[in-house]
Amino acid sequence: MPMPDELSEAEFRSLYRRLRGTASGGGRRRGALDTITAEQVLAAVREVRSGRTVSLAAPVETRAEPDDADPAEHRLTAPADGEPVAKGVDFARDRFAMNVHSDVDSHLDALCHVIYDGTLHGGIPAADALSPEGASVLSVELARDGIVGRGVLLDIPRVHGLSWLEPGSNVTAEDLSAAETRQGLRVGRGDILLVRVGHRRRREELGPWDVAAARAGLHPTAMEFVADREVAVLGSDSNNDTAPSAVRGVAFPVHVLAVHALGLHLLDYLRFEDLAPICAREGRWSFLCVIAPLRLPAATGSPVNPLAIL
Repeated sequence: MPMPDELSEAEFRSLYRRLRGTASGGGRRRGALDTITAEQVLAAVREVRSGRTVSLAAPVETRAEPDDADPAEHRLTAPADGEPVAKGVDFARDRFAMNVHSDVDSHLDALCHVIYDGTLHGGIPAADALSPEGASVLSVELARDGIVGRGVLLDIPRVHGLSWLEPGSNVTAEDLSAAETRQGLRVGRGDILLVRVGHRRRREELGPWDVAAARAGLHPTAMEFVADREVAVLGSDSNNDTAPSAVRGVAFPVHVLAVHALGLHLLDYLRFEDLAPICAREGRWSFLCVIAPLRLPAATGSPVNPLAIL
């Protein structure tokens, strides 16, 4: 697959202004989530045929790896001495802590997560909205009622006859269109668009690597496809952003375009290795998708276990 051009910062800023000006989520309280109507939820429910559910999350990692220097922490806190009482009632209890925005665990980015030129989505000054106590606006609380809609999986390696895209590869708008054509569907307004690059399969077969230095993801210009289709949520089994960055002088350009310009909640580091074979076997790549972040009123994101219901 040919490599798309690297963008200059000036070219990126021009793209940013263009997408921000046409964003369906621009100026809305919940960003692009407001593109999911009650009618669309009911239509998504009709996608269910077998009632089978598939998790789109990876198991939470608790061991340090090359892509996870700050793994989640989990420990049993009771029984205190590790031995339950011999008689009567006792309880096993545990404690869990994590870096929500790690490079390995499945999570949702809230609209307050990305700061660009000192502002959050909608031009809100970051200094006014963020404090050590959390975010006063645009937090994950905007999704407290869950995100329910039609999920669409575009399998990019499958288009190219590959198991995965190699780290550093960029998914283009042409790749997304080609996946649509091959899979016989069209991404539409209010969809939950999920893009498989094969990150998880590569990690599971070859082992972890330094993904901050090299990973497959979307090229910034692919966000024109996303904006044109007016999707509600964007997710990937990688970080969504390619590493190294495809924009000189701008880190995480896809995060800036998706969250800051378009008002999209992002799903990072999902896992599609159970879902993709089912979709291929059944010849259908859309399904009811349910995402339920934790009620963390001032948080910039949340661990998630999205479900595809087929």
